[in-house]
Amino acid sequence: MIKVTRYQIIIVLIAFGFTINAQNQSDTISEKAVPVFENGEAQIVEAFSDSEKWIRHDLWVETEFDTDGDGKLDRMHVDVTRPYQTDSEDLKLPIVYVSSPYFAGVAPDVEGGFWNVKHELGESAPHERVHADVTRTGERPIISNSHIKTWVPRGYIVVHSSSPGTGLSQGSPTVGGDNESLAPKAVIDWLCGRIPGYTTPDGDETVEAFWSTGKVGMTGTSYNGTIPVAAATTGVEGLEAIIPIAPNTSYYHYYRSNGLVRSPGGYLGEDVDVLYDFIHSGDESKRAYNNATVRDTEMKNGMDRITGDYNEFWAGRDYLNDMKPFKAALLMSHGFNDWNVMPEHSYRIWKAAKDKGVPVQLYYHQYGHGGPPPMTMMNRWFTRYLHGIENGVENDAPVWIVREKDKMDKPTSYDAYPNSDASKVTLYLNPGAPERGNLTTDKPIGSATETLIDNYSFSGSALAQAEITEHRLIYITPKLTKDLHISGIPSVTVKMASSKPAVNLSVWLVSLPWNESRRAKITDNIINRGWADPQNQKSRDKSKPLKPGKYYDVTFDLQPDDQVIPAGQQLGLLIMSSDREFTLWPSPGTELTVDLKGTTLNLPIVGGAEAYNEAVK
Repeated sequence: MIKVTRYQIIIVLIAFGFTINAQNQSDTISEKAVPVFENGEAQIVEAFSDSEKWIRHDLWVETEFDTDGDGKLDRMHVDVTRPYQTDSEDLKLPIVYVSSPYFAGVAPDVEGGFWNVKHELGESAPHERVHADVTRTGERPIISNSHIKTWVPRGYIVVHSSSPGTGLSQGSPTVGGDNESLAPKAVIDWLCGRIPGYTTPDGDETVEAFWSTGKVGMTGTSYNGTIPVAAATTGVEGLEAIIPIAPNTSYYHYYRSNGLVRSPGGYLGEDVDVLYDFIHSGDESKRAYNNATVRDTEMKNGMDRITGDYNEFWAGRDYLNDMKPFKAALLMSHGFNDWNVMPEHSYRIWKAAKDKGVPVQLYYHQYGHGGPPPMTMMNRWFTRYLHGIENGVENDAPVWIVREKDKMDKPTSYDAYPNSDASKVTLYLNPGAPERGNLTTDKPIGSATETLIDNYSFSGSALAQAEITEHRLIYITPKLTKDLHISGIPSVTVKMASSKPAVNLSVWLVSLPWNESRRAKITDNIINRGWADPQNQKSRDKSKPLKPGKYYDVTFDLQPDDQVIPAGQQLGLLIMSSDREFTLWPSPGTELTVDLKGTTLNLPIVGGAEAYNEAVK
C-alpha cells in the first residue's frame, strides 16, 4: 500500500493550479499545517506563528576556498529558523536566505580611521590611517533575528550566514572578492543537498537540510543586498529569486567616479580598505594574516588613491562583469536620492538582467539609502518563484516608482524605465558669472568663457544658494509654469581648461529657490549629481595629466532619476571643482575655465522638447 501524505496531495493540487485558502484550511484533508495562499500571496499560518516552537540551530558549510591561509577550506557559519512541523510532520519548505558581514559587530569610530582627504590631487595622503579592531558580538546558535517574523509564519524557513572572515565564519573579508560570491553559493549548495553541513567548524559530524525544498530566495539591504547579487552571478542551482535593496554592485562605482577619487555620501575619506577594517570580526588569531594578505597587499596595491583609474583590482569587484551565469528572478529596489550607494548600482544590474531575458521587476522610491519594496510585491515575488504558485507576477507592471508625495507602499506603475515617453532635451549655457547665467535651449551666440576658483571650504549647497561667488558657475532655466518630469540618466559635456595638471570636476543639478525650511523634503533641492576626473576624459582606465590652459571635452553621466520638478521652480546647473562632501580637498586656488559654447546638459524629459518648452513659457 502506498502511503500519501496530506502535504504531497497539496503539492499535487498546487501543481494543477489549485490554491489552499485561509478560510477553509481547517476543512482540508487533515490537521497538518501547510502554506496557505490568497491573491497570489503567502498568508500567515497560525500553526507556523508560535515562535516558542520554532526550531533554531546552527552549523558550518565548507566552501571551495581557503582565504585565511591555514591550509584548510573555509567554513561559513549558518543559522536556521524553521517551523517545528518541518520535524514532526516531515514538512519541506523553501528558504529565505540572508547573508551579511555585519551580524557579529563592526569596528568603532576612531580618530584617523578614514583617509585624510586634505591633500593635492595625484599625491598620497599625508599619513597612514588608523586601523580599528572589531570586538565580535553574538552567541550561538542565533546569528540574526532579521526577517524571521516576516517569513516563517508565511511558510518559509529563514537562514542566515556570516560572510567570510566575520563572526564565526572562517576566512577573510575581501570586500567584493570572489570568496564573497562563492560563500553564499556553498550555503545554497548545502540547502539543495549537494554538499554536507557540519555541526562544528572543524569536525566531521554532518547536518542535512532535509526540510528544504531546494528553492532559495535571497534579500537584504546595502552590503546585505550586495551578497544576493554576488551569489546570483555564480549561477548556482536552487537560487530562484533575489530581492536586493540598495545593493553595491561595483566597488569602483562606490569609491570612484569617472576616474576621480570620490567618497560615498556621508563617509568622507572611506575606501575599500576602511570597509575591510569595519567588518573584520572573524577569528582573532587569523586577523594578522588576513590583514597582511588582503588589506595591506591586495588592497594597498590595487585600490590606487593616486589616479582613481579603473583597473584589474576594481574589475574583479564589479558584478556587472560576472553577469553571464545570472538567472535568478530579480526584483530590484533602490532610492533615487541615495547618495551613499547611488542609484546607478541597481540600474546597471537590473538592465543587464533584463537584457538577458531574466524575469525582472524594478522598484524605485524618492528617498535615501535603503527602503524595501512594499510587502505585497516581495510576497508575490517569493510566492511565485519559491513556492511555485502561478500568481502572474511576471505579468505585473515591470516598473514601480514612488511619486514625490506618495507613501513607500503606494508606487505608481510604468511600462518601462526610463519612461517610454522621455526623450533627450539639450540645454545650453549663457554667461552670467560671478552671478547666475541662463540655461536655455538656444545655443549661445559667439564665444564665451567663464572661470571659477576651486575652494573646498564652501559646500555645494552654499554655492547653489550664493547670489555672487567666484567659486562656482551656475546656470538656471526660466521659472517653470508647469510640472516637468525628468526620467532617465542626464549627462553633461563640460569643455574646460585647468590652471593645474589635475583638478576635480563636480556637477550638481539643483531645484531653485533652495528650500531651507525644516520641512524641506529630500527631493526639494538636489535633483542630481555627478563627478569626473578631467585627466580621464578619454578613458576611465588611464589618466593623463592636463596641459594647463588647454581645453578638454569631459562627458559623463549623472545618476539615474525619475523626478517631477514642480511648477514655480527653476532648474540650475551648478559647476564647481572640489565637492566638499565627496571629493579630495586640494589647496584652494586652482582655476577651472569653462567654454560655454562647448558645454551642454542633456536632460531626459517626459514629453521631450515640446513638454520642456511648455513648462518654461
